Amino acid sequence: MDLKSKIILISGPTASGKSEFAIKVAKKIKGEIINADSMQVYKQLQILTARPKKINQQKIKHHLYGFQSVKKNFSTGAWLKLANRKIKQIQKKNKVPILVGGTGLYFKSLTDGLVKIPNVPIKVRNEIRSLQKKLGQKKFYQKLIKLDPLVKNKINFNDVQRSIRAFEIKKFTKKSITKWFQNTKVLFDMDSFIKIYIDFPRTGLLERIIKRVDKMFEKGAITEVKKFNRLKVKKENSARKVIGIEEIGKYLKGEINLTETKERIYIKTRQYAKRQTTWARGQMMSWQKIDPQDLNLALKKFK
Repeated sequence: MDLKSKIILISGPTASGKSEFAIKVAKKIKGEIINADSMQVYKQLQILTARPKKINQQKIKHHLYGFQSVKKNFSTGAWLKLANRKIKQIQKKNKVPILVGGTGLYFKSLTDGLVKIPNVPIKVRNEIRSLQKKLGQKKFYQKLIKLDPLVKNKINFNDVQRSIRAFEIKKFTKKSITKWFQNTKVLFDMDSFIKIYIDFPRTGLLERIIKRVDKMFEKGAITEVKKFNRLKVKKENSARKVIGIEEIGKYLKGEINLTETKERIYIKTRQYAKRQTTWARGQMMSWQKIDPQDLNLALKKFK
């Protein structure tokens, strides 16, 4: 496999072993790793976000991990700007950039470009989210198609997040999300990318999620949330979306016991993995899907 001028993208659902595989690839081809996970950017949340260990970051150069304060929001546009800069810096050293993470929107912005859509007011966004919750996804999607017929074959009817996004954009801007995408600037040629998605079977993934959550508690997840709470992070800040913040917060208040806390985190993580899989099915059709049992075989192809 000729890796000259290539950019390797590695994704997969949470707990699928993306980071471990990326390190193996980086060691073999003298690559450097760039974070493509929206929650692993936060400095104060190493355990809950399963950020790579410092020892691994010392062996292989890692970029864009744990640099952002939880008190500040971090957008896809900000990530794309930094990632683009890092890719060019790594390539200048005649090394291969390897982007790894589970944030589908980050990868989409890199491969397809980032749409410059005006910010939709929070009031409008909340109204539309409430409408989706009230109607349920099936009726909400039907309403979306009436509002914006152009998205009918572009958005899967099961994709809640993209349905809501398309609805709010059409409602606020009076312009279809598909029209906004037509004016998008792409940073790299499609031939630049080697795109790998670790397609982990559901049963095996659920077992890995349970083990990961248990290990997080062993490593000190409760202490991490205590420290996070002392920072008085605003409710609307994106760092509060990290799974475990809310659940452990309730445990610390005495509202739920430890067993229930873990169970809620298991469930929320499973739901997140399912959303990632749904996204991949609809948005990563051109990616090479690899069963975790075949990762060693895939590794041998990198030279």
